[in-house]
Amino acid sequence: MPGGVTPVGYHASMSSDPTIGVVIPSMGKRPVELAKALECLRTQTGVVLDTVVVGNGWEPVGLPEWAHSVYLPENVGIPQGRNVGAGAVRGDLLFFYDDDASLPAPDVLRRMADVVLGSPRVAMCQPRIVDPDGRPAPRRWVPRLRVADGGRPGEVAVFLEGQTLMRRRAFDEMDGWPGAFWYAHEGVDLAMRLIDAGWAIVYAPAIEVCHPATAPTRHATFYRLNARNRVWVARRNLPAVLVPVYCGVWVVLTLVREHNVGNLATWFKGFAEGWRTDPGPRRPMSWRTVLRMTQLGRPPIV
Repeated sequence: MPGGVTPVGYHASMSSDPTIGVVIPSMGKRPVELAKALECLRTQTGVVLDTVVVGNGWEPVGLPEWAHSVYLPENVGIPQGRNVGAGAVRGDLLFFYDDDASLPAPDVLRRMADVVLGSPRVAMCQPRIVDPDGRPAPRRWVPRLRVADGGRPGEVAVFLEGQTLMRRRAFDEMDGWPGAFWYAHEGVDLAMRLIDAGWAIVYAPAIEVCHPATAPTRHATFYRLNARNRVWVARRNLPAVLVPVYCGVWVVLTLVREHNVGNLATWFKGFAEGWRTDPGPRRPMSWRTVLRMTQLGRPPIV
């Protein structure tokens, strides 16, 4: 298989094994973690993998022979890096995989593939994300309002971007991730578009993927992009009457949650940027989608 890896336990005659294109965006700053992420892929069974490491402003080196790479001279951001990687791998399924994540069992990808392929409506599967050292999982990792025991399985209206398996046909129909977002809320945007197109997103907490429990505020651009992209999500996807409601709710939530004056100032600068800059194509969702997201526990005003 050009550029790919034949996982342990795979034989050419096993035509039922799904082919998955694995996309790992990386800035090259976590070589130990990247090596572990790749080693976990090598041990996956019941799937055929075509793996690419997308070097965002970094030329990947020292990769195993079964993984190939794409070098981007400049960092184009996480969502656009994923888009580039998706175009460099084959497979009816795509696995978007952070370079500091790991797969704790050899059947993780096969089980996720079975979820997606189990129904033609399903576009995506999000597993339960757990910290490898047992630290509490951040609230944002669970696509449910109630997070006890990892939250209940089933269809959801949001998902965590970094460890997600997606049907390529759905990915192509949506024109991929919103590349201009750079970082933050690209998954919110994609989820809204998928649901509006009739696709389902499934949360499968019985399947676990490991990722360090880190705070998003560690990124220098967090507050600006968090605010700008919230506005962009609304302007791109919501019926006109809901745009100011959604944005207003997030202003209130930010004021309640954040008390650092400097961080708030940066957030509101990003918020203003979201109104004066081009968010990309506007495709407002139907009111049926508004109702569906509400039924799923995430009305598109928050």
